[in-house]
Amino acid sequence: MTITPHTATAGDTLPSVTFGPITRTTLALYAGASGDHNPIHIDLDFAKQAGLQDVFAHGMLSMAQLGRVATNWAGTDRLRGLSSRFTALTPVGATVTCTGRVVERFEKDGAPMLRIALTATIDDGTQTLRGEALISAA
Repeated sequence: MTITPHTATAGDTLPSVTFGPITRTTLALYAGASGDHNPIHIDLDFAKQAGLQDVFAHGMLSMAQLGRVATNWAGTDRLRGLSSRFTALTPVGATVTCTGRVVERFEKDGAPMLRIALTATIDDGTQTLRGEALISAA
């Protein structure tokens, strides 16, 4: 049985979203699309001067994929909130898997809601983001 926002309960898991591997081209394209041209994401010399071995992915690139976990499952019209905390860098070459799990079904102003725990993990097992989505279950 496929779970929906109407039937979801605590412990249910949402379909995951996987993207990558992260390439320098991906980072350059994302910088252009987002307007985030911070050189730490696209300039190897700058990254090395900052004490890093290489550039790394924009945190918002991964956060967007966390959002996709919620909206692919419930639809954009049901999303009521999205937040995340960056916990580690996403290096070039990494593949990122974003997952979601229903942690709570509750009522807000008389309407049914779902709290979804979200995580982004790279292929070596490092969690790079954790977050939360609030979804209308009406």
